[in-house]
Amino acid sequence: MHADTVVSAARDGSRPAVTPPVRFGVLGCADIARRNGIPALVADPAVRLVAVSSRSADKARAFADRFGCAAVTGYERLLERDDIDAVYVPLPPALHHEWIGRALATGRHVLAEKPLAVSLREVTGLTRAAADAGLVLMENFAFLHHAQHARVRRMLADGAIGELRHLTAEFGFPPVHAADIRYRPELGGGALLDAGVYPIRAAAHYLGPDVRVLGAHRRMDPGSGVDVGGAALVASADGVSGHLTFGFDRSYRNSYTLWGSSGLLTVQRAFSAPPSLRPVVRVERQDHVEEFTMPADNHFARIVAAFVAAVTGQTPHDQGRAAIEQQAALLDAVLRHTDRTEG
Repeated sequence: MHADTVVSAARDGSRPAVTPPVRFGVLGCADIARRNGIPALVADPAVRLVAVSSRSADKARAFADRFGCAAVTGYERLLERDDIDAVYVPLPPALHHEWIGRALATGRHVLAEKPLAVSLREVTGLTRAAADAGLVLMENFAFLHHAQHARVRRMLADGAIGELRHLTAEFGFPPVHAADIRYRPELGGGALLDAGVYPIRAAAHYLGPDVRVLGAHRRMDPGSGVDVGGAALVASADGVSGHLTFGFDRSYRNSYTLWGSSGLLTVQRAFSAPPSLRPVVRVERQDHVEEFTMPADNHFARIVAAFVAAVTGQTPHDQGRAAIEQQAALLDAVLRHTDRTEG
């Protein structure tokens, strides 16, 4: 398990571990829940999906029929049930603070889509509440659980490209439908919170806990008022730099490259590798190129398993809070540098 996105019960036994199967409720019927989140939940033998909720009765019923669980109209009604141990929250980012907070207040463990909330202030309030209550809180950066990234870390440690000097990471895709919530600032729309969180999390993963933002730019959409693209320059305390780009105003790109003193290491489909894909890691040296084909892996299933292990007390997780808060601090810093640049 990565020391990335978990806050868990105190080791003093302040909250007893849940006995499997972990009974789940889902707050919201987002597309990512339909495609990835809920299928990973129902496929895990240590999970029982109890109910799915939506503000729309029809949408809740459609999801419930598809995944074999109860339909609940209204998020608060789901939290009133007494047969749920944990909730999965795939709501728009601006709704996370309220509903994650409500779930924690009712004693539920929470697996939430990224970003955990829209500011460091909101995030620290949630991580503090989870820690105080002895509850597991996980931010769903599933890509970090894919086996290809563990292999890359080993290759770096083994000196495959010498000493790391620079990271570039990109996640972008063509424009989405005009009615999509990504164009609604009141719901936490925009490319930074949707696509930018991935290269930023990759920078923290490879450059360490002291990585900082040196500068940033966002391209704003005048019609909606949200950012549709951007970039950030980052660096670690020991001088390793990074250039991160993101957007939903461009052709598809989903990769990172680690540039070392003696070579390059590139990962394609870094952030959204489908379960059937055998990803390829490419290593380039002066006059030599190697490609390593990784086994197929399901990072959605892996993060559900990691969450379940935390909730059931099989694994201790006591460093996740710092990583969650670091991610929020980096997002805040990108916004501050953008405001400073545009102001």
